[in-house]
Amino acid sequence: MPDQIYPKLFEAVQTSHIFEDSKTFVDATPKFDPAVILKSFIEQRQEDGFELASFLESNFKLRSIEEDVVESGKKRPVREYIELLWDILTRAKDTADQNSSLVALPRPYIVPGGRFQEIYYWDSYFTMLGLAASGRVELIENMVANFAYLIDQIGFIPNGNRTYFCTRSQPPLFALMVELLATVKQDQHIFQLYLPKLETEYAFWMSGSDTLNDDLPATRRVLAVDGGFLNRYWDDSDLPRQESYAEDLALAAQCDRKPANLYRDIRAACESGWDFSSRWLEDDRKLSSIRTTKIIPVDLNAILYKLEAVLAKGSTLAGNDERASFYESRAAHRKKMIQTLFFNDRCGYFSDLLLPNLVPSGKRSLATAFPLFFNLATPEQAKLVARHIHGEFLKPGGWVTTLNNSGQQWDSPNGWAPLQWVVYTGLRNYGYDTEAEEGAKCWVENNLMVYRNSGKLLEKYDVEHIGLIAKGGEYKVQDGFGWTNAVLLGFLDQFGME
Repeated sequence: MPDQIYPKLFEAVQTSHIFEDSKTFVDATPKFDPAVILKSFIEQRQEDGFELASFLESNFKLRSIEEDVVESGKKRPVREYIELLWDILTRAKDTADQNSSLVALPRPYIVPGGRFQEIYYWDSYFTMLGLAASGRVELIENMVANFAYLIDQIGFIPNGNRTYFCTRSQPPLFALMVELLATVKQDQHIFQLYLPKLETEYAFWMSGSDTLNDDLPATRRVLAVDGGFLNRYWDDSDLPRQESYAEDLALAAQCDRKPANLYRDIRAACESGWDFSSRWLEDDRKLSSIRTTKIIPVDLNAILYKLEAVLAKGSTLAGNDERASFYESRAAHRKKMIQTLFFNDRCGYFSDLLLPNLVPSGKRSLATAFPLFFNLATPEQAKLVARHIHGEFLKPGGWVTTLNNSGQQWDSPNGWAPLQWVVYTGLRNYGYDTEAEEGAKCWVENNLMVYRNSGKLLEKYDVEHIGLIAKGGEYKVQDGFGWTNAVLLGFLDQFGME
């Protein structure tokens, strides 16, 4: 990892703010042996007139996102533009370079775009939906195989294929990827083919569960609750993020929290994919109040229910009835806890829970739709959630992520493509087709208006002010953009739109 290969240089670069984006340096590829570069840096920095920028340019290949600038889509039909973007965002199989932070993958894959020039775990499932709509089945197959490769090499699927991401994962959607691949290829054997990888991923999320007791009710990502298990987000490191090193140090300096606890909560929020949101904050306006590891997220547990269900299916197809029964029992118990512990009867929606007393967090977000997406809600619960989403979260440009305008990107007024798909699908699962279509069409029109104005498809959108570029977060809004292209294409197909 960059901080270990050339520590003094890493520290100097990341604290100098020489790059607008802290991710730039950790993604750079050294032109020479790192030991030689580090020795040169230590010697040259003592000399008069030493310029760090010139040194970096001489010793590293610094990638500019301008390399991916696409001819404006303003004059192209949006479907044609999306097909062009698939080609631009596709990366060939990687060439291994032990001095790069990139974890080389053996097959082609899609990157999100912009500053995100590596594969991202949960992004990729939604991207695959778009690839399926485009008939690019071979690329889906390659991406699933790449994730299986990461499980073999690392023991789990990391946040992305960078060395500095290998202490955390992201929402574990590999089971959905396997299911999608089996569906598009019409081949149930795929469940059996990837069963060992799914079991390894499950073991990662449940690691330590066999050590839990009354004195140790939680460890890493798993908690013992009501005779079963629930999960939370975590990171196995408690150091500043390499890709946001200066930002994390600055935040730690502003508060009186133990830095290691702060850093782990920041990293755990990155594992959630919602980095950052008031959902994880005790004080909606202060990132330093982040408490991700104290929260049991409803969406994560709904996703892990799906993993358990797919493991049961794969075990049945493999003829292992004992393992199938084990996973069916786990899934049934988790479903019961989602329906009882996570549902707020007084307010009528699914809520995250706070440790240690498992009380509702009080933070309302579109995570409430995940039990509907996975068909976990009772009909009455679904009715209340649908009413809640339609009445409070539907805005002129789509469904808003939370009801708090905190300045964080996973908050109001922003909407995100994956959550639009989850809400739309969840509502339709329970027969709320009219509400689903209304929200999805608001999102489509917002996407198309921004596209007509800018020629771009963006990672997130302002859904309260249709046609405006979204704001908030640690970096500028990115264009490309894998999951936006996919969800927009999916909705266009759903509604027969061009």
